[in-house]
Amino acid sequence: MQEELIKDMQAVIHQMKIDDIEENPDSEFEMFTCSACAKDACLAGSIQYSTHRLCNDCVLMYELALKMGKVQNIDEFMEKTEDNRLQNVCDFIKQEGLKENN
Repeated sequence: MQEELIKDMQAVIHQMKIDDIEENPDSEFEMFTCSACAKDACLAGSIQYSTHRLCNDCVLMYELALKMGKVQNIDEFMEKTEDNRLQNVCDFIKQEGLKENN
């Protein structure tokens, strides 16, 4: 049951990205920093939830978490993804430090 839900949601979320690119081809190259994972991502396929914009991958995780009852809202999702977000920021800072030293 969960595997089918995941496959269905993956298809829907992926189609959202394709639709965004068809509607606005520049959205594939417009970048933003995802509120959930703190990675730079293309605007295509992203969704604004309240004050948080999520990349296509995080939209999938959030929507699945909602459907499975793991979170009740975007703020709870943001709280649960905080460790991952902080790790990605730390990794970015380390990589930038390595670039400066080379």
